[in-house]
Amino acid sequence: MNSRSIESIKEAYKPYKYTIKGNVHILNSTSGDIVVKDKKGNPKELYDYLYSRNFSNIPPLIDDNRDGVVIYGYVPDTNMPKEQKANDLIKVLANLHQKTTYYKEVSTDEYQKIYDQLKEQIEYLKYYYNATFDEFFKEIYPSPSHYFLLTNISKILASFDFALHELENWYEKVSVLKKYRVCQVHNKVSLDHFHKSDKEYLISWEDSRRDSPILDLVKFYKEEYFDLPFTTLLANYQKINPLSEEEKQLFFIVISIPYKVDFKGSEIKVFQKIREVLDYVYKTEELIRPYYTVEKE
Repeated sequence: MNSRSIESIKEAYKPYKYTIKGNVHILNSTSGDIVVKDKKGNPKELYDYLYSRNFSNIPPLIDDNRDGVVIYGYVPDTNMPKEQKANDLIKVLANLHQKTTYYKEVSTDEYQKIYDQLKEQIEYLKYYYNATFDEFFKEIYPSPSHYFLLTNISKILASFDFALHELENWYEKVSVLKKYRVCQVHNKVSLDHFHKSDKEYLISWEDSRRDSPILDLVKFYKEEYFDLPFTTLLANYQKINPLSEEEKQLFFIVISIPYKVDFKGSEIKVFQKIREVLDYVYKTEELIRPYYTVEKE
């Protein structure tokens, strides 16, 4: 962060309290509380666009004309239950996506690229877990953590098979489509980046871009899948900004891919890592299963 700009801001605001959190500087002063961040992209252009789309759940932009930094108004947060906060967040996120949605022309190559990337990821991870299984299976006396993986790996491998099957089915559907929905995505969705005071605010827009709405949903799910009721959250999102069948299917494919576990560390740590990836698999199956059950009926 530009230290000269910071010093000039301090001189102008004369804060009675000054806090640094990572690369974020918070100044509390009698003339108002502000947040100073590194400048990325064109904040004013983004704000003008969001306001033009009647989306105003963003912190005040005070000054983006300084060298390398941007000043935002500080937005306090209200303490509330995590589930309630998540529900408020998902509604704001759905509104963001709904109000900034448009459709762009695409070629088959763009869908092919998504297909190839996901297929490569699935096949690599499936190979990795199979190779790990073979390695642990050769042990005469496997450790408790290794034995735990050996007896539960079928569940992880089944997730890869499901994702690969659905990916083939998805690609067959989208390969004939000529349009693709995009919208403004926040790209850093988390409970930490959602504040509620006089109204709801999404903060930290530095990585925002125009992309598929499922990008935000995937990131939020992967960060909070264990603690939040995503069945309810997804249903509430759908009421405001319904996903197409192809978008929903792609969302389910991406979240169905178990992440790679590093099996290094203490016995307790390795056991915990395996337990966590299994929790992820079971939680994801719990979210997805009802949609496929209804479809079959």
